[in-house]
Amino acid sequence: MADKLIIVESPAKANTIKKFLGGSTKVVASMGHIRDLPKSKLGVDVANDFEPEYINIRGKGDLIKSLKKDAKNAKKVYLATDPDREGEAIAWHLAHILEIPEDCICRVTFNEITKETVKEAIKKPRKIDMNLTDAQQARRVLDRIVGYKMSPVLWKKVRRGLSAGRVQSVAVKLIVDREEEIEKFIPEEYWNIFVMLLDKNTEKTFMAKFYGKDGKKVEIHTEEEVKEILKGIEKGQYIVKDVKKGERKKNPAPPFTTSTMQQEASRKLGFTLKKTMSVAQGLYEGVHVGERGTVGLITYMRTDSTRISEEARSAARVEIVKKYGEQYYENRYYKTKQNSQDAHEGIRPTYIDLEPDSIKEYLSKDQYKLYKLIYNRFLASQMSSAIYSTISADIGVNEYNFKANGQTLKFKGFMTLYVETSDDKVQEDEETSVPDLIAGQEVFKQKIDTKQSFTEPPPRYTEASLVKALEEKGIGRPSTYSPTITTILDRRYIEKEQKQLVPTELGKIVNKLLTENFADIINVEFTAKIEEEFDNVAEGKEEWKQVIREFYGPFEEKVEKVEKELEHVKLEEEVSDVPCEKCGRMMVIKYGRYGKFLACPGYPECQNAKPIIETIDAPCPKCGGKIQVRKSKKKRKFYICENNPDKCDYISWNKPKKEKKEKE
Repeated sequence: MADKLIIVESPAKANTIKKFLGGSTKVVASMGHIRDLPKSKLGVDVANDFEPEYINIRGKGDLIKSLKKDAKNAKKVYLATDPDREGEAIAWHLAHILEIPEDCICRVTFNEITKETVKEAIKKPRKIDMNLTDAQQARRVLDRIVGYKMSPVLWKKVRRGLSAGRVQSVAVKLIVDREEEIEKFIPEEYWNIFVMLLDKNTEKTFMAKFYGKDGKKVEIHTEEEVKEILKGIEKGQYIVKDVKKGERKKNPAPPFTTSTMQQEASRKLGFTLKKTMSVAQGLYEGVHVGERGTVGLITYMRTDSTRISEEARSAARVEIVKKYGEQYYENRYYKTKQNSQDAHEGIRPTYIDLEPDSIKEYLSKDQYKLYKLIYNRFLASQMSSAIYSTISADIGVNEYNFKANGQTLKFKGFMTLYVETSDDKVQEDEETSVPDLIAGQEVFKQKIDTKQSFTEPPPRYTEASLVKALEEKGIGRPSTYSPTITTILDRRYIEKEQKQLVPTELGKIVNKLLTENFADIINVEFTAKIEEEFDNVAEGKEEWKQVIREFYGPFEEKVEKVEKELEHVKLEEEVSDVPCEKCGRMMVIKYGRYGKFLACPGYPECQNAKPIIETIDAPCPKCGGKIQVRKSKKKRKFYICENNPDKCDYISWNKPKKEKKEKE
């Protein structure tokens, strides 16, 4: 008989904890959830005040028997699932199955899986937090109601097997709305004038940019305006009117939250959200690192807090001073965002002495990359600001004004170790040289350049920028970003093109149907408001069933109304320019499980269907035939000759280029 039985979620976590405790303590894994709502029906008893009808998950019968047996043979059972709402709910379900009373002191949590933290947590168990559990129940039940009530509308009007969801449908809407913005965007012409100037005192040249006229900013939109300005400055002297010198501080970014880690891993490492979370989970649950044994290398990776413990802060100081010197350390506290749950710390290394390069041999390539990113980001967050010397000069020529701005890095500070990347193209940290000018002096024109540009549409979302948008708009929480984006990719509502998220035709149709008929639900404000209500439940300020009650009445009425209104509405099918070779009708575009295909509108009399073959406007480099665009199992595009494999073997990942005709 074991003295203690500790139940965690994953085998990796179980193995790590087992090595810390040993003796007569048994550690087993629940393999995630063991009870859930049934897949075959709504699973929520609407008539009985929305009581969830939980069932044991299919295929987990033997595991449940084993857990019951282990619990019966243990003197004390501890439920040590993850330290968030999802983990709390899993602990509550485990307690139900193992017949552990609700007020039993059996719940333990740890933000990091280290020997000291785990042993300390077991000394301080608590009751299951029903507020956290109920917040998870509220999300699960409300999302089930939305999905099971709205999805059949899509089945009737588009095709079976589609799904609608409270968060996923809003994410699709953001992507479709952005695509429409891009399509409607009309570029506007604008010009810049740059003048290369010489300071004879230092014999240095520098660049100044046109600012305006008579001290007022002027935007240039046409070439005629450029010519007029060039004419006005052709014979003028360039006189330095004013010089301002100063310093600019650049502060480090705070420790990672789930979303900032996902964004930065996407930008710096090229990781998908799913991959980032999978690798982070492994680092959190434990890695064998030589003589240290198996240890969790990072703190819990689902968090929206940037707070760090005083112990971690002290360890960071020692490491920074030892490695870089006292002037590189600065004790920093970061404010957590308003809607943050702040249940635990930001993401940081658990042992600051385990430098990434010192344990590289024990990590996979991906683990090393992500661990190094987390380690350096955390250490940099406690380092001094970078300091730039800045100089700004106003230069007048006749009545026109130019500005020259320069900056040089004076003290690297945290940038010695880590610099956060951005989706923006502007590089604000680039050093630009402007000599030590004096007001009143003349500088001399070397050459003038003009540049025509056009305004650009907003960029398509990437996984990283979509997560940023979801977080800023209060949609979803750290645990939902990755599954949401994975779902809409799997449903083929969106697809990736060179990291950009693009809505498919199916995604556009589904979005149009939902937004036109469920505008009150498929919108940012409603989704964010519901998240706040879940937070209120977690904090004990609101009763979870009340959230569902207030939502359900108006929602049910809306669904019934939409079903009646759409009963006789038939979505127009997109007619192609391809005739059916069997009956002559023009084939229509349909949407199947794997995307678009052509089908005869004469079904069921004529059942002809065939795939849509996409081609490109470039001949096969080998035989001159048409090049077809196909997709691999991982949805990556490749290019293949229409004559492959019979007459030509051309196939490539790279798009063949159209040959330019030589001028005669």
